Amino acid sequence: MSVEVNNESTIAVDEAAIQRLITFALDSLHVHPDAEVAVVFVDEAAMEQLHVQWMDEPGPTDVLSFPMDELRPGTEEHETPAGLLGDIVVCPQVAQVQAEQAGHSLLDEIELLTAHGLLHLLGFDHAEPEEEREMFGLQRDILTGFAADEKKRGSRRR
Repeated sequence: MSVEVNNESTIAVDEAAIQRLITFALDSLHVHPDAEVAVVFVDEAAMEQLHVQWMDEPGPTDVLSFPMDELRPGTEEHETPAGLLGDIVVCPQVAQVQAEQAGHSLLDEIELLTAHGLLHLLGFDHAEPEEEREMFGLQRDILTGFAADEKKRGSRRR
């Protein structure tokens, strides 16, 4: 996997954990090992600009996804072809507010947003109730599996 993580915000982010999360998720979704994805952390002003430009909505948002090759998850028998998945843009300042409201850590919120953004890159959506159930269930499975994997690895958390 080619996972590029860049932090252009003023808030520290565990970039290595985000790389491991993306790799874990893509492996579990049977995406080709040569697939490429980028995650960029930006401040509120940059996120607001992207939000207005691409969604025509005011104010910063938490996460935006910009798919490229329209790849979809594969199966054990047929992994998805290699390609450029696209970019995930996360705003840690917005994530911090959401983390406080949810009662969990900033890293938990950033991992949730990253998994959410990755699923959007893979064609998942949550506009309809059935789509939402599928996407959020898969998101929960990825985050639960990743947390268990991190525990096995003995990775430091929070």
